[in-house]
Amino acid sequence: MYRPDRYRYERLPYDRLGYSGLLVPPLSLGLWHNFGGAASFDKCREMVLGSFDLGITHFDLANNYGPPPGSAETMLGKILKSDLKPYRNELLIATKAGYDMWPGPYGNFGSRKYMLSSLDDSLSRLGLDYVDIFYHHRPDPQTPIEETMGALDSAVRSGKAMYVGLSNYNATQLKAARAILKEMKTPFVANQIRYNMFDRSAENELVQTAEVLGIGLFVYSPLAQGLLTDRYAQGIPADSRAGGNSVFLNKEDISRDVMQKVRALSRLAAQRGQSLAQLALAYVLRHSSVSSVIIGASNLQQIQDCYRVVENMLLSARELEEIDLILQ
Repeated sequence: MYRPDRYRYERLPYDRLGYSGLLVPPLSLGLWHNFGGAASFDKCREMVLGSFDLGITHFDLANNYGPPPGSAETMLGKILKSDLKPYRNELLIATKAGYDMWPGPYGNFGSRKYMLSSLDDSLSRLGLDYVDIFYHHRPDPQTPIEETMGALDSAVRSGKAMYVGLSNYNATQLKAARAILKEMKTPFVANQIRYNMFDRSAENELVQTAEVLGIGLFVYSPLAQGLLTDRYAQGIPADSRAGGNSVFLNKEDISRDVMQKVRALSRLAAQRGQSLAQLALAYVLRHSSVSSVIIGASNLQQIQDCYRVVENMLLSARELEEIDLILQ
């Protein structure tokens, strides 16, 4: 029978999520592409339990994670049932709705019907009565924002979610949504954004807006689909995402210029006594509004490597200048 590490809460500095009372670890585990229907249960179980042993309490999902859609939630549901049910109150489990999930006009975007039906399905797959954070996964250009925010509010008032969040909302959309949710007194705590050394668009306005509004940021893709790891410092491994058939990172994305930057960043990381992944995570976590980075992994060793970022999270002004020069 699984027994978590007794010292798991002594290793990570938990941070408050925005202005809320919710504390989150600096690292979260995203159950995206490596927890689908074709994944090994034993390997997924090892990653989830190994993360919890390190003090990683936040597990991030969406209704369409897999493949096929829904299978990542089913996988975590099995692990919860077999091992983590006694520790449910120690876990932060989040899911989302907003992308294409089933045929017809009611299985996509942000209508009240889609959002609340999707949440019921997610809870069924997870085997839970509630999730801790329920997100709208992306803005809907057709549905009135008041309707989508109202669906999030209903999720909380029905007891099926503790808090709500948004994902992929820009600064203007974030302000509008927050005004509506504040008026309804809905516990809105987080916005999920894409941010890494190669995609710094969030620095233009989103990071500052979240801080002003008191909304915590969860950052996904902090390692640029694995490109910001030492795996690519010497080229493209045949068994890597870019070396395969991934639609999210392929060989065409990795130019000679990109490889030069990866190698230079890897050298800087080595000077700091870190892996490139640890440097990339420290770079994103330096912002006070960034509460946690959501990492993906294909094995426990990758999670353990990322976890070591907590040993050296501070970047000097000189190091930040050097990073800017490399990225330019």
